[in-house]
Amino acid sequence: MPDLKNLREKIDDLDVKIVDLLNKRAEVVLQVGKAKQNKQIKVHSPERERAILRKLKESNPGPFPSETLKLIYEEIISASVALQQPLKVAYLGPIATFTHLASRRKFGSSSEYLPESTIKDVFEAVFRGKVNYGVVPVENSTEGIVNYTFDMFMDSDLMIASEIMLEISQNLLSKSGRMADVKKIYSHPQAKAQCRSWLERNFPGIPIINELSTAAAAKRVTKNPSAAAVASELAATVYKLKFIEKGIEDNRRNVTRFLIIAKESPGKTGKDKTSIMFSIKDKPGALFLILRPFAKHKINLTKIESRPSKRKAWEYIFFVDMEGHIEQTNVMKAIKDVQKECLFFKVLGSYPSAD
Repeated sequence: MPDLKNLREKIDDLDVKIVDLLNKRAEVVLQVGKAKQNKQIKVHSPERERAILRKLKESNPGPFPSETLKLIYEEIISASVALQQPLKVAYLGPIATFTHLASRRKFGSSSEYLPESTIKDVFEAVFRGKVNYGVVPVENSTEGIVNYTFDMFMDSDLMIASEIMLEISQNLLSKSGRMADVKKIYSHPQAKAQCRSWLERNFPGIPIINELSTAAAAKRVTKNPSAAAVASELAATVYKLKFIEKGIEDNRRNVTRFLIIAKESPGKTGKDKTSIMFSIKDKPGALFLILRPFAKHKINLTKIESRPSKRKAWEYIFFVDMEGHIEQTNVMKAIKDVQKECLFFKVLGSYPSAD
């Protein structure tokens, strides 16, 4: 039988070696930073980040889980970027919203985060150079699209730089953690909709009051021992609340998609999406003529949405996501064909697609 003391000593020795290797890696990172500075290259490279994570996954023989390895290396990359120049990221706040959680998952704990009150404020922070990136919600698998995010792209020159897919788990939080103490519940309307059946079943007749965000709901509950909030695990930590119940969402496959916005899109990574928006001529078969080039050039469309243009009655703007990068020949040809049939056309960006 293996000796427990010897095994623990082996682990201790390996931990020391890991720390030593991380510091050696950091020294090389600092050299990379100087080389980039000399050549005036941006510190953060999504293409390079994706390549590192892909290579690690492919070379991992186990038994260490690849998904956990990915999370660890995302933090290592975040710390490495911070050694060169800390990234600044604006997100739809306040602190402890799901957008905040998605931002931290993507950019790690070493980045600097700035909460903004509205989606428009996030766009403005990026446009004015206050931050490197902005993170905004765009759609939820249960409740559909966030219209205001789509609307912001109509007049903005910012691009989509990446996307984040975050599984959303809602929780009921309070100061005491006791169900019997709850006389009212605070929630963001979308969070309430995601948990409607559970709330009706467990709290019939209890008033549910709308808040601007799940984080705002959690913050309000800190001052009211007879109230509860529907919010994230991060909100429980930030606002020092206890769990009445975890995972109260009605749909266990509840995923929200977030967009990362920046002043430019990254280069090809090998697994990319391209997003466009356009309006079409008012004539029979107009939408068919727009979609035909994608089939002709064998491009898979992953999403198509329409929104009123707000400029002319019954005029609509279409938003389309497709697989592939605009630098690919077939994507470029399809886009050129589509443009011929459009009154208005805009590429929103080519970017790494989320896992």
